[in-house]
Amino acid sequence: MAKKVAVIGAGVSGLVSLKCCVDEGLEPTCFERTEDIGGLWRFKEYVEDGRASIYQSVITNTSKEMSCFSDFPMPEDFPNFLHNSKLLEYFRIFARKFDLLKYIQFQTTVLSVKKHPDFSSSGEWEVVTESNSKKQSAVFDAVMVCSGHHILPHIPLESFPGIEKFKGQYFHSRQYKHSEGFEGKHILVIGLGNSASDIAVELSKKAAQVFISTRHGSWVMSRISKDGYPWDMVFHTRFSSMLRNVLPQTIRKWMMEQQMNQWFNHENYGLEPQNKYLMKEPVINDDLPSRILYGAIKVKPRVKELTETSAIFEDGTVEKDIDVIVFATGYAFSFPFLEDSLVKVEDNMVSLYKYMFPPHLEKSTLACIGLIQPLGSIFPTVELQARWATRVFKGLCTLPSERTMMADIIKRSEKRIDLFGKSQSQTLQTNYIDYLDELASEIGAKPDLLSLLLKDPTLAVKLYFGPCNSYQYRLTGPGQWKGARSAIVTQKQRILKPLKTRALTASSNFPVPFLLKILALLAIVLAFFFQLQWF
Repeated sequence: MAKKVAVIGAGVSGLVSLKCCVDEGLEPTCFERTEDIGGLWRFKEYVEDGRASIYQSVITNTSKEMSCFSDFPMPEDFPNFLHNSKLLEYFRIFARKFDLLKYIQFQTTVLSVKKHPDFSSSGEWEVVTESNSKKQSAVFDAVMVCSGHHILPHIPLESFPGIEKFKGQYFHSRQYKHSEGFEGKHILVIGLGNSASDIAVELSKKAAQVFISTRHGSWVMSRISKDGYPWDMVFHTRFSSMLRNVLPQTIRKWMMEQQMNQWFNHENYGLEPQNKYLMKEPVINDDLPSRILYGAIKVKPRVKELTETSAIFEDGTVEKDIDVIVFATGYAFSFPFLEDSLVKVEDNMVSLYKYMFPPHLEKSTLACIGLIQPLGSIFPTVELQARWATRVFKGLCTLPSERTMMADIIKRSEKRIDLFGKSQSQTLQTNYIDYLDELASEIGAKPDLLSLLLKDPTLAVKLYFGPCNSYQYRLTGPGQWKGARSAIVTQKQRILKPLKTRALTASSNFPVPFLLKILALLAIVLAFFFQLQWF
């Protein structure tokens, strides 16, 4: 008899968890409190309690080839970076392709998840839900928590003396939807993450002036990288990851600074991070530097105090006539349907083995999916988490002892602080490729590069020096996909397809830069020869 699995939430993590359950022969039931799939990525004009909220203009910061599920590439005509509506379209195609909607109970809220009385022997859970004011209880063999961590806004008003006197409007970035209604305003945006930067840039097109206040600064990257390719396809390679892991810290940090300053000098723009050697998630924004360059946005330090109409900053400067303050200060997270004894949140942190499993349970039948912030795309990350969790539920993979898991949690936390710092926004941060490989190793899906080098050297080179995308984890092991190799070798054409919207006359196959290099080399040889003749 198939094991029954409760999946909480029908966003990205919930959808891919459903598919992984089906792939492993489990019987999933997904509880979604709203009327539709998509979670964070389904835009609505108004904010709903208990649901993530985005603004209308949100575009992905990771490219389609690095963000798609491992056995389901995005359509080749999709743009490389997707508007939220386009990404939601991909999720709908995915759900239809694998017939996932039939497992979802919409407009159903999970009220509680508690251990069954015989949990120590059965590992079962009692899940209480509510739909149309009617409560129901059911028993499940396992639970996958996929409710996300962008729901509970974090607004540290106690850090802003005078906020109670401020006469203007203030709100969390979660409330922001579009720039209408902010024409001619003087606006202060608190924070310098991706949302803060997006909102500041968008508002600066209509506001009289936008100020962005940052405590620590941040590196800012463009979506466009070398030769116009998406940034993450150049940044996230196994070769680059290896260099970052083996080089001495001082060299690695110097290389990071040089790389981040290639686009523009962050110090000149007032954006340079206070601790520039931390591997914090960079801001991805194509417009922020240009908006600063022509004065539409002004970068300010931390706010020291607020008055009725002004903001006083820690450097002593004052900006008057502030009409609106937007707090882009991140999120806290909680699990109101779980008891603290199961997953306890302290200082915006939880103790989970590899960001997934509570270490103290007698049976490993509860997993948190997506409670992580990788330095790369979240979608392949949650997919590998779900693939591992479902195999743990089936008994095909086992977890180590509680003592071993706790030691790993402590060690991982220390490493995270060393790499990313202690900021609340970094509590879920982790290296990208290292973490993907960890998860893949648990299920036997990590590619063996040495073996591939002997059998298929062309593919091995692409895996090591090319983009590390999700297809790599379908080449071998459980869930192997026959189309994985083809997806890897043809990804370039899917990148270029949406860009090739203008027919061009075929150019010569002999590139001009290469010809110039040959001519330069000949010139050097001739110069050397004539110099010898002179003597």
